[in-house]
Amino acid sequence: MHATAPGATPSSPPPPPRLKTRLARLTAYFGHHRLAWTLAVVATLVGALTEPLMPALLQPLLDRGFTQGTLQLWTVPLAIMGVFLVRGIAQFVAQYALARIANEGMLALRETLFQRVLAADMALFSRQSASALSNTVVYEVQTGSTLLVQALLGLSRDGFTLLALLGYLLYLNWQLTLIVAVIVPGVAWIMRTLSRRLYGLTKKSQQATDELAYVVEENVLAHRMVRLHGAQASQAARFAELSHSLRHLAIKSTISSASMTPLTQLLAAAALSVVICIALWQSRGAVQTKDVTVGGFVAFITAMLMLIAPIRRLADVASPITRGLAALERGLSLLDDSLAETGGTHRAARVAGALALHDVTVAFGPDQAPALDRVSLSVQPGEIVALVGPSGAGKTTLVNLLPRFIHPQSGKILLDGCDLNDWQLDALRAQFAMVSQDVVMFNASIAANVALGSDVDEPKVQACLVAANLADHIAALPQGMHTVVGHNAVQLSGGQRQRLAIARALYKDAPILILDEATSALDTESERLVQEALQRLMQGRTTLVIAHRLSTIEHADRVVVMAHGRIVEQGSHSALMALGGLYARLQARTEPRDTSTPPGDG
Repeated sequence: MHATAPGATPSSPPPPPRLKTRLARLTAYFGHHRLAWTLAVVATLVGALTEPLMPALLQPLLDRGFTQGTLQLWTVPLAIMGVFLVRGIAQFVAQYALARIANEGMLALRETLFQRVLAADMALFSRQSASALSNTVVYEVQTGSTLLVQALLGLSRDGFTLLALLGYLLYLNWQLTLIVAVIVPGVAWIMRTLSRRLYGLTKKSQQATDELAYVVEENVLAHRMVRLHGAQASQAARFAELSHSLRHLAIKSTISSASMTPLTQLLAAAALSVVICIALWQSRGAVQTKDVTVGGFVAFITAMLMLIAPIRRLADVASPITRGLAALERGLSLLDDSLAETGGTHRAARVAGALALHDVTVAFGPDQAPALDRVSLSVQPGEIVALVGPSGAGKTTLVNLLPRFIHPQSGKILLDGCDLNDWQLDALRAQFAMVSQDVVMFNASIAANVALGSDVDEPKVQACLVAANLADHIAALPQGMHTVVGHNAVQLSGGQRQRLAIARALYKDAPILILDEATSALDTESERLVQEALQRLMQGRTTLVIAHRLSTIEHADRVVVMAHGRIVEQGSHSALMALGGLYARLQARTEPRDTSTPPGDG
């Protein structure tokens, strides 16, 4: 169920594509907010332009204020407060605009991913675990969006600031300013090298996080088995091993990310030291010009020192951009790798219920025996067919073919004479109601669970609960049918959950019923009452029943006996018992255990 089996050695990640290519893929979600982007860019540019105003104010303050004494005092607070007011408004507008872009883009991408999960081909759920999918849709998208947009905010702010300060320095002394250019190739090489390493480590960390979440998911789902077998120590050791691996990757990522800033700062400090020394030498030596004043010199040095902060932050921005892109690319990979289910164009409001399988073969792997081997079967409208056989015979595989949860490798399946591949999927699945031995409920009200996919009709819900022998228990709950049942209906017993699933099938009122051990979790009395409801429901409907209990099978019009993926016997209950074959031997084994829960089907 996992994309990479826990414990498997992950393959080395491929080299990352170009940054421009990676960013271009995100424009569909983050790039169409033109007004917000315009506001963000303009506000960031305005905020950056205020940076050189601070050293520029020092020149008249020193020359005219302290040296000459001609500066009007009221202009000092006006200039300083004005600069900070403009900067504050610009920063607020830029941050708000980019927050809107991030959240709108995150919303669009997350909804697209969840819709793809809902419509994805069933093979997706055999490749990835539930924890990996939920981690991608919920956390990776949010983390990636936040990191990327914050990084873009810092990149634009510090990039514009750097340009504004360099422009001011060029205006003051272009010869000295050109010395700063020597650090650009070095900074670019450091950022490119460490970003590539950080990208690879981020990909490995994502995989390790998935494996760690998968361990938690397994132990939550199997908490009873873990305690029953005393496996807490081994599971804790398994968790600890993966946690240490994730910690090791996190430390490596921190080293790569943290080393970027001091290396770039060291280059910047070297260049600035040279510039300051030359400037001091110019101010003292014979090359001193008449244009150099105390205020001008202090303004130049201050602007040079102010370059350090944006250079440092620009070095820091490589890490969140790399991490954010890696997180968002994971969501895009889910869209690329999981194709949506496809269907035909045929529709019908309600079918008669004739089913036909012609030489159908299903295999789940090249090295495995076929789950179904050239199976042919015809079911007439309204016929009740029981599928029996030992575990692994292929009974569940057969019924999962009908709503196209599984695709056959060969053969043809017809519903009312129309190939299943020609049906629209929603129209096809509207013809089926299913109750399986694996009951799944949602964290919603009982009524919403019964009317799943439809509007809640309370009288109809009540009638279905009565028919499923669950009405008395539901009526005793605090909010009746509007009681929220919790995660997978944990407030209900196993038998009550099974009957709630039967009530859901009753509510759908589909022309074809699939009952996969539908009464397996019921006691004898509850089973009798539910069987009466099912008998009324089966009238005029095609029904396929997978069951071991004789009480379920004896009402079938025909019994189909399967073994090793093939149909070996079929006929009425009495005829098969008289035949003395596999069916008779199965019944001889199950009759003494009729009141117990049978083993699951394979």
